[in-house]
Amino acid sequence: MKKLTQSTTCLVLTSLTLMTAGCYRENAGITRSSPDQIASDSPVRVSPSPTTSSKGRQAEMPMGIVSDEAVSQPQSAMSFTRQKIQSNEHRQAPVNAYSAQSQETYAALIRNATVQTSTQAVSTFSIDVDTGAYSNVRRFIQNGQLPPENAVRVEELLNYFSYNYEAATDTQVPFSVTTEVGKTPWNDKTQLLHIGLKGYVPPAADTIAANLVFLIDVSGSMDSPDKLGLLKSSISLLSHELSANDTVSIVVYAGSSGTVLEPTPGNQHQKIDQALNRLTAGGSTNGAQGIELAYQLANENFQINGINRIILATDGDFNVGNSDVKSLTKLITRKRESGIALTTLGFGTGNYNDQLMEQLADAGNGSHAYIDTLGEARKVLVDEMQATLLTIAGDVKIQVEFNPEQVSEYRLIGYSNRQLANEDFNNDRVDAGEIGAGHTVTALYEIALQGDGGERHSAKRYETSAQAEKELNGVASSDPRLDEIAQVHLRYKLPDETKSRLTTHIIKKPDPEHPAPLSEDFLFSASVAAFGQLLQGDNRLESFSYQDVRQLGAGSLGDDPFGYRAEYLRLVDMSGSLDRFSRLENRADIPDAG
Repeated sequence: MKKLTQSTTCLVLTSLTLMTAGCYRENAGITRSSPDQIASDSPVRVSPSPTTSSKGRQAEMPMGIVSDEAVSQPQSAMSFTRQKIQSNEHRQAPVNAYSAQSQETYAALIRNATVQTSTQAVSTFSIDVDTGAYSNVRRFIQNGQLPPENAVRVEELLNYFSYNYEAATDTQVPFSVTTEVGKTPWNDKTQLLHIGLKGYVPPAADTIAANLVFLIDVSGSMDSPDKLGLLKSSISLLSHELSANDTVSIVVYAGSSGTVLEPTPGNQHQKIDQALNRLTAGGSTNGAQGIELAYQLANENFQINGINRIILATDGDFNVGNSDVKSLTKLITRKRESGIALTTLGFGTGNYNDQLMEQLADAGNGSHAYIDTLGEARKVLVDEMQATLLTIAGDVKIQVEFNPEQVSEYRLIGYSNRQLANEDFNNDRVDAGEIGAGHTVTALYEIALQGDGGERHSAKRYETSAQAEKELNGVASSDPRLDEIAQVHLRYKLPDETKSRLTTHIIKKPDPEHPAPLSEDFLFSASVAAFGQLLQGDNRLESFSYQDVRQLGAGSLGDDPFGYRAEYLRLVDMSGSLDRFSRLENRADIPDAG
């Protein structure tokens, strides 16, 4: 059997200039297993390139922290087979597999099905402003690997970028709604329905006092420059943006928890930095105990009509005490009733628990970001500080009712773990996502219009077209709704309100003879959506390639003051090269005939 050697792997990757660190360790290759090797465990654990885990190393603990005697040891090297991916289309989608010493945890991937409007014309989901999946995907690609397919959440790739939607001007309707319909880049027989929201931005003079509690993981697994070292620098960046009206506290946890900075005015930057600089890592991880203490401290300093938020910074590797995802989520769900939100910041590689970080933020009425560089920390905690900290609308739900006379099928791209039952839309007890000040939220549907031939489902012999019946009876021409594709409903709650408000928007069918020019936002978001689907291995993109994704994105960069969109194009280029190399490697594994 032909097999690329490790030295060949390094040489090829180096010639493609893909690996930022190069072949810096022995056995740093990408190992993929046969599609026939299937495991069905959920959540799915995948291994990135080998990283030395510091889990289990003893270190001096910060003030008030006592290290556990029992310290977990690094996991031994193991090969991980492709995982079975859950799908509501009942298809298996393989996950990229890696060989490594340690494991990362991701929820199983669920792909949204293509739905016939004759069967179900209504789609309901919660908005999502998390961005963690994008920076995590970037980390994999920049290290010379395609990410695991279940690490890719398309909606988080979309919402990593800001879009030029018209801003909301009324605090009573605190976000604008933009809709657009145009040809799908990867299928000329279908259309993309683009829905964009943009949150209200308060005037700079409207300063709101913040009560922030930084809950910092100082366990042994955090003893790494890309974990505790980067974490301390990141929190320092945010603290230097605060004023005397704000309050900062720091709680740490390892085997036990404690307070290392009592509530302190936000303008005492030196005192805050000194507390951060004293932090060292060691011991096991009792995250639940730290969460309890952080909420207690936040309650004691609660700001009426202010921002009250806990910022949890960790790799998510909870291993003692209450460490079950469901139990921790229930704990956070109870605590959010106090009016204190929880934001999660993920750090590090090797043992990163993406599933836990995302779900805790969801339960805590907050957002999740993954911090892979100090630049990302500045983006999340400085440049987008208002969006990260200040909630302007809560429990935001979107319900789209498609017109079966015009739309035969639809598919929501992403938001697979945000879908809600249709009856949950009007139920104010059902939790949904929050929008921060200035946040943009983007959602895309791929839709097949009647008569365009874009349907994926086979035609039914005994199903009579309702539109044909109406035309036969002479009703169609007089129905004013015939030119409508869909009606978009949004529900939201203003801060401190318990009853939701409703806003509705009608989407008209585009004129096929005189189509409106598509905006840069529409085209760029379509590029990002296609990129995410390619990384997930979705076969509904037909022959659309990474090169096509790049061309679409390059033609719609628009205003890019921080260079995020230009960086995205580089990631697309690198992914295309990695994909070609992966196919080459897989062909090399095929035995010679005879």
